[in-house]
Amino acid sequence: MTSTTTGVERELDELLGRERFAPSEGVRGRALIADGTVHAEAAQDPAAWWARQAEALDWFERWDTVLDDANPPFYRWFAGGKLNASYNCLDRHVEAGRGDRVAFHWHGEEGETRAITYAWLLEQTQRAANALEAHGVRTGDVVGIFLPMIPEVVVAMLACARIGAPHNVVFGGFSAESVKERMEFSEAKALITVDGARRKGKTAAVKRAVDAVGMPVQTTFVVRHTGVDCPMGERDVWWHEALEAAAPERAPEPLDAEHPLYILYSSGSTAKPKGILHTTGGYLTQVAWTHRHVFDLDPETDVYWCSADVGWVTGHSYIVYGPLLNGCTSVMYEGAPDYPHKGIWWELCERDGVTIFYTAPTAIRACMKWGAELPARHDLSALRLLGSVGEPINPKAWLWYWKVVGGGRCPVVDTWWQTETGGIMVTTLPGAQDAKPGSAGTPLPGIDVAVLDEDGAPVPDGRQGLLAIRRPWPGMLRTLFKDEQRYVETYFSKWPDQPGTYFVGDAARRDADGYHWVIGRVDDVINVSGHRLSTAEVESAIVAHAAVAEAAVVAQHDEDTGQAIVAFVTLAGERAGDAALEAELREHVAARIGKLARPKRIVWSADLPKTRSGKIMRRLLRDVAEGRELGDVTTLRDPAVMEELKRKVAARGDDDA
Repeated sequence: MTSTTTGVERELDELLGRERFAPSEGVRGRALIADGTVHAEAAQDPAAWWARQAEALDWFERWDTVLDDANPPFYRWFAGGKLNASYNCLDRHVEAGRGDRVAFHWHGEEGETRAITYAWLLEQTQRAANALEAHGVRTGDVVGIFLPMIPEVVVAMLACARIGAPHNVVFGGFSAESVKERMEFSEAKALITVDGARRKGKTAAVKRAVDAVGMPVQTTFVVRHTGVDCPMGERDVWWHEALEAAAPERAPEPLDAEHPLYILYSSGSTAKPKGILHTTGGYLTQVAWTHRHVFDLDPETDVYWCSADVGWVTGHSYIVYGPLLNGCTSVMYEGAPDYPHKGIWWELCERDGVTIFYTAPTAIRACMKWGAELPARHDLSALRLLGSVGEPINPKAWLWYWKVVGGGRCPVVDTWWQTETGGIMVTTLPGAQDAKPGSAGTPLPGIDVAVLDEDGAPVPDGRQGLLAIRRPWPGMLRTLFKDEQRYVETYFSKWPDQPGTYFVGDAARRDADGYHWVIGRVDDVINVSGHRLSTAEVESAIVAHAAVAEAAVVAQHDEDTGQAIVAFVTLAGERAGDAALEAELREHVAARIGKLARPKRIVWSADLPKTRSGKIMRRLLRDVAEGRELGDVTTLRDPAVMEELKRKVAARGDDDA
């Protein structure tokens, strides 16, 4: 460990006992929302409040009904209204004289840069919309998109939105077989893909892989990006040639507020993926409001960077639609956070003057492991707000982010939401509320979140229960594509006497201040001798130890206690795991949570099994802990990690106990 990292560790240990972080006077003074007035207004009449937020969009025809709840859970928002997502993201800004504003500072993996303006996006989007129509795509047809983090992915999405063709984006790290599956399920008419995609200095021949599995579409558009050898067949069309041949203007299609905007498939491997369907008016209303107010955005001065991939819902809502609806300037980076070096994020933050940075706890923990000296090498003084998304963030990672990246001056907004919710649902508004490290915060205005028991009754504050949403919200999914029965069974059947109550699938607790502590998925709760313990809570306790960089906790069957805790632990720096450190960690957890929370087994791991988007695959860790055959590992960033863990677990056997 360097002296910088050691010093930070000491500071974090001192801060771990601090429960609240209030907004500074400077943050409160410039905040869009600085008190609880908005929450109170929204609570009086949620539908009317959301209607006022919808007025920030440009509508071709105003709605007749704000919320049609005649057929729950099939809700309709802004029924009768007509608008277009592409128009709201591009045309209105250009018409207002902001066409020269940079929409994206794009950075390629090998150092290339492009300034993508709103005017350029509008022209390319209109040409792309005409090109899609020239090849038979019509309003209502699904278009698949399988592209890396390049500007063309935004053009492709907005071109689909312009003509009313729902897009089905597939994360660029997925296999060609996964793309084929999603194209089949969604009955896509066309696919927009790329010749090759770069990752950490290597180029994957994407088009060749797509060809090899036989894509079930009529037309494949191919973006020329890397120059890798790319055979073209009869149904293949070069993207740049199609756009050059297309007319430069295409009026936006006036679409019903409930017209499908996109389908996004979940990545479950135990069942058919769920095609989560979002519509236009309500979704745009929610992502525009949340992006503006959760991040306290000033479109005239802020430079915003969400480090997610467009292939996930975070990318849809907070790289593409939210930022463009608000007319702001964003950063888009093609590469990984550790290529060409582990300080690349902070280098780009300094270069572009990033003021708002939004990333995942997994990435924060990786940066912690790489050391505090990397952010310290760069001028991050422009940063004024930090965000977290994707999973609960443990207090130690929260504090590191706040202290090392934000310099102790930037509020951290931890955000809870899902693919299904469309936009942020629970967080702290940076100028109005204190932050509590480890807590997602409170429900946003107009959102009714509760913690219920198995029978649907609210549980007392401080007690663990099931997270639920008791009232419809504008950005909610409308159904599962071509599977309405599964939609009802998955989300609205948990409490039959409350047909409109949405079952989140997360365990949580609410504290006396109304803050929600999301513990994790219901199946990420371990029952040890009748005591329900959160895996996230145990993980937080483990990583609070100075020697630990990252940890993942799973349940293992135990004859005596029902389930036992197994912890897979990655150490910081060069320290090696030994029996003494195992004993120390067990007592460390016991001191923080209780003796029942002590891991029965600790497995030292140089890395943990993660998807290409950075999420830890705890399902696979459960398999290896129980000695089962491993499930699908094709979505892992490094499948070799699992083989190494299998070897370690098999070699130690019960000696870990």
